[in-house]
Amino acid sequence: MDVASIAKLSTSIAETGTRQDVALAVFKKSQQVQEATATQLLDALPSVQSANLPAHLGNKINTTA
Repeated sequence: MDVASIAKLSTSIAETGTRQDVALAVFKKSQQVQEATATQLLDALPSVQSANLPAHLGNKINTTA
């Protein structure tokens, strides 16, 4: 192996590591944006008013259909 090919391989490995670091940073940022968007959507939902329903409704789930 000559010096030029070793230098080329080293540069290639360094560039690959940098690309992976950038890709990971972009991925984490996109997850943060999605989390913030989901939180805003959930906060925008109106609260459920159950004052008009009888007390026994909504306490059990029928699992046999």
